[in-house]
Amino acid sequence: MNLVIVESPAKARTIEKFLGKDYKVESSFGHVRDLPKSKLGIDTEHNFEPKYLVPAKAKKQVAILKKLAQKADKIILATDEDREGEAISWHLVQALGLEKKEIERIVFHEITQKAILEALKHPRQIDQDMVDAQQARRVLDRLVGYKLSPLLWKKVSRGLSAGRVQSVAVRLIVERERERDKFQKQEYWSVTANLEKPSSKEAFEAKLFKINNETLDKFAIASEESAKKILTTLENSNWKVESIEKKETKRNPSPPFTTSTLQQSGARKLGFSAKRTMMLAQQLYEGIDLLGDRTGLITYMRTDSLNLSQDAIGVASDFIKEKFGEKYLENRTYKTKSKGAQEAHEAIRPTDPLRTPEEMTSHLEPAQLKLYRLIWQRFMATQMAPAIFDATTVDINAGEKHIFRANGLTKKFDGFTKVYSLKTEETILPELKASEKLNLLELKPEQHFTEPPARYSEATLIKALEQHGIGRPSTYAPTLSTIQNRGYVEKDEQKKIKPTEMGTIVNDLLVEHFPNIVDIDFTAKMEKKLDSIAEDKIEWVPVIREFYEPFEKIIKEKMDELKKTDFKNDEPTDKICPECSKPIVIKLGRFGKFYACTGFPDCKHTERILNKIDMKCPDCKDGDVIVKRTRTKKTFYGCSRYPDCKYASWVNPKLKPAEETPTEPIEKEEDEKEADH
Repeated sequence: MNLVIVESPAKARTIEKFLGKDYKVESSFGHVRDLPKSKLGIDTEHNFEPKYLVPAKAKKQVAILKKLAQKADKIILATDEDREGEAISWHLVQALGLEKKEIERIVFHEITQKAILEALKHPRQIDQDMVDAQQARRVLDRLVGYKLSPLLWKKVSRGLSAGRVQSVAVRLIVERERERDKFQKQEYWSVTANLEKPSSKEAFEAKLFKINNETLDKFAIASEESAKKILTTLENSNWKVESIEKKETKRNPSPPFTTSTLQQSGARKLGFSAKRTMMLAQQLYEGIDLLGDRTGLITYMRTDSLNLSQDAIGVASDFIKEKFGEKYLENRTYKTKSKGAQEAHEAIRPTDPLRTPEEMTSHLEPAQLKLYRLIWQRFMATQMAPAIFDATTVDINAGEKHIFRANGLTKKFDGFTKVYSLKTEETILPELKASEKLNLLELKPEQHFTEPPARYSEATLIKALEQHGIGRPSTYAPTLSTIQNRGYVEKDEQKKIKPTEMGTIVNDLLVEHFPNIVDIDFTAKMEKKLDSIAEDKIEWVPVIREFYEPFEKIIKEKMDELKKTDFKNDEPTDKICPECSKPIVIKLGRFGKFYACTGFPDCKHTERILNKIDMKCPDCKDGDVIVKRTRTKKTFYGCSRYPDCKYASWVNPKLKPAEETPTEPIEKEEDEKEADH
């Protein structure tokens, strides 16, 4: 019997269907060994040796795997193809005592019968360099988290924690918020003419573009007075076409999806969080039942490669020619720009391009179908012709000194947009000729103000992390989830990310006292070092030692130097403690601000601060609508009289009618009372 071990039971069920009776496919249910939760688990005195153990939740499955391994003639480790998957295979060898067994390691980009059988023909040994790179990341993150967190508990608030990549993400968000706070809006005006072609009565708009042959910059018209002066000057002007320029422009399709671009498009086009996108992608990768045949629908979803297999390109090409015609076909290959990308991998694509989203409608859940359609369309578009547009620029003379400009765009050939839509809107201008006279229907000034830098969305934050070289495909979604779950950031009404007060305090502490931890360049360089470990260019222990020795020294210094009062400014109130009659102040804890008795620790009385939105409950008409959070840190709106009144809404009832109530029971709302002040 040949034992094949994979990570998930869904994958095991899929693969077992492809193999004969000589194979038994079993799941490890993810990691089988990890560092202990209760202590550091790393011997810093002896080459940072990790002290791994089998977690309680994994012991039962490890025992099952051990029994199967003892009976097996050959053991095939088929965990995921990335560094984490390689490390899991290595941990399986250690946990199951397989050092003396015949072991093969196989990898595949997709869970299809062809891919699995091909992988079995080309087994290899466990790549120890990849294991070391993953182990170095785990050790590094454990050292940062377990050494910094006690300092945060002692100097700021119990329950806080710090992470290497997460702290940099929080810094980006805090710095963006400060840019917004410092932003000074600037007024500017534009002048728009609504014009008409007399012969056809077709109307169109043109904007003031030049005065005295000088192109106007954004702030050229700085006030209403200046705008009205222009209107006065243009009274009784004759309007005619000065010049017309037409040119053909092309738009090429975007490259196929990588992990980061899939998460970005999932957010922008589907409104999915990065975590949800990856959960759905995992389901599509591991496979679903199609008429009794379970198979994977997409290739591996944790990748930064843009490679596409020639087989997939060939199938897509035949489909495009048959479905849309030869003129829609244009084959392309893509090169990965991101440094450290694993080129042996593939981009995210459908395993079978002939499996259209329409055919999958009855087999997939609605959210799965949306993501599959997005992946299928993006892949198909990569092998299709560019979209071609006719761009028209018309300059209009309004007297000797003023030139207005109208821009038109018409789609000449839809190309790849046949399957993957663009936001580009057609702006069709009437057919005009040079020197043609026009009628002025209206001349209107418009006031504008500059906008502050936008807050990050999940999509733009992932893009920023990738551009800075921070993190790798497997880290983006967990990073975003972690910083929200820790209460360092939260989402505003537009689902944009902003820092909490606690997030700002922790960030400022790290920036001032541990600059390397939150330094963007330092973190990016560390990622490159981890890549170099995986490529067998450097050893992992010296990398950790170079970081840890100065880091440990600073930790010891700051533990003595910093005082809790440096980060905790209690706000006085006029409230009196109902238990001991001492004054109550506002304190800041890991869940935000709360009322606390100044008699602590003798008196532990605390009260929640209700975040009201100045609106009475629409159900009971008595309580106030307040902002609340679920156990998973999702914001919702509820009645202050809960549990007597159970009104709840995901959307702010002051802005628009409630669309739906929270699916999580409000009884599971996070307890924001602080156990210790």
